[in-house]
Amino acid sequence: MATSKDLKNQLTEQNNQAVDPSKLGLKALMNTPTMKNKFKEVLKEKSDGFMASVLNLVNNDSYLSSVDPMSIVTSAMVAASLDLPVDKNLGYAWIIPYKGKAQFQLGYKGYIQLAQRSGQYQSLNVIEVYEGELRGWNRLTEQFEFDPEGRLSDKVIGYVGYFELLNGFKKTVYWTKQEIELHKRKFSKSDFGWKKDFDAMAKKTVLRNMLSKWGILSVEMQKATVTDENVVKDINENGDILSDTNVEEDTPERKEAEKVEDVSSAFDEYEETANTDEQQDSLFDDMNPPL
Repeated sequence: MATSKDLKNQLTEQNNQAVDPSKLGLKALMNTPTMKNKFKEVLKEKSDGFMASVLNLVNNDSYLSSVDPMSIVTSAMVAASLDLPVDKNLGYAWIIPYKGKAQFQLGYKGYIQLAQRSGQYQSLNVIEVYEGELRGWNRLTEQFEFDPEGRLSDKVIGYVGYFELLNGFKKTVYWTKQEIELHKRKFSKSDFGWKKDFDAMAKKTVLRNMLSKWGILSVEMQKATVTDENVVKDINENGDILSDTNVEEDTPERKEAEKVEDVSSAFDEYEETANTDEQQDSLFDDMNPPL
């Protein structure tokens, strides 16, 4: 199995002019036989369409087009390994610029998609709670009294997440909007994503926290949680993702989550070059990331 260093050597050898692959632009990098083969191994017949969508994404985003091309490729490979589109309009996953590098970011729809694929969830949802809809909430018993007919306005006062496993285990969590805002201020440097779609970011926060603490995490979900909002640095020979630590929220208590039998780790190791010593504790470019 090739390591990231091996892949970079392959790219250099295949280039007639022996150009360092880290000096190639994104289009040239993704057009190399090695890169095409890596994506084809993961996505099969869908690889060409996915790679075209990545190039289209970058070509239409001046901020993303200015970051390290190899970090874009590694982020794209994570999305490919999870079989999630990176189209910003779909909301499953994004490739986000941050301090000269690209980050992989999972949307709340992506978390739902991966949970559905695990085959362990009877139901799963997260919604906004509007003024007048909440009749009562007991944190101990998790009794949530919800009255959609009692809605008084379009003012969102909180977010409720719920799942039920096939084995009958149920979990309900409720975050007030104030709790979400405190969480955002504590763990996110940039306000851009939240300003663009606060509700989507809030629902993702609720889902991520709930699933990582109390849900069943398939191999795909574990991989997604580890890489979400991080710069991918490398993938080792076991297919494990190595990424910069991102303190986006408290360490998930994964020992509460039963692991599902291996769901096929889709990709082996490939490129890196995202050698940064800074911790990535922000979702977006401080200046002007996309969405």
